[in-house]
Amino acid sequence: MGIRFPGEPAEYRAARDRLLEQEIELRRAMEAVAAARRRLPPGGMVPGDYAFQGRGMDGHPVDVRLSELFAPGKDSLVIYSMMFPRDPGDERPGPEGGQTALLPRAEGPCPSCTALLDQLEGAAEHVSQRVNLAVAGKAPLRRILRLRRRARLAQAEPAVLGPHHL
Repeated sequence: MGIRFPGEPAEYRAARDRLLEQEIELRRAMEAVAAARRRLPPGGMVPGDYAFQGRGMDGHPVDVRLSELFAPGKDSLVIYSMMFPRDPGDERPGPEGGQTALLPRAEGPCPSCTALLDQLEGAAEHVSQRVNLAVAGKAPLRRILRLRRRARLAQAEPAVLGPHHL
């Protein structure tokens, strides 16, 4: 294609150019899927006002209704539903340190979800200026809150929610 590195074999360049063509095709396919997603009609109505467990002002668990997650002036809600506990087939090692490292691997958080939440730390303050932000999981609320402290998500004040039910 365009760039060549000094001393690279022709075999490498040919393989790299083929890979670049595949990457370009993949990007075009991803953009087509994103455009199709934006064209979707509105989805169905939420059948009820879901109740989650959240942390009350006194630190104890309280029911938090889905409708209560919307702050005045913000009509969009982003809920990241993390795998906590992790998928039973996930054999990757758990964390090396911290409170969640004390849990059996099967009861710990998904490493990919944890990595995403770590990245969210930097963006949450900005994202939450426009949308309501919450993190949910099936683990007991105390474990989710422990992970929240580890990930420093308290700085952005997203709602951290435990198991949900209608």
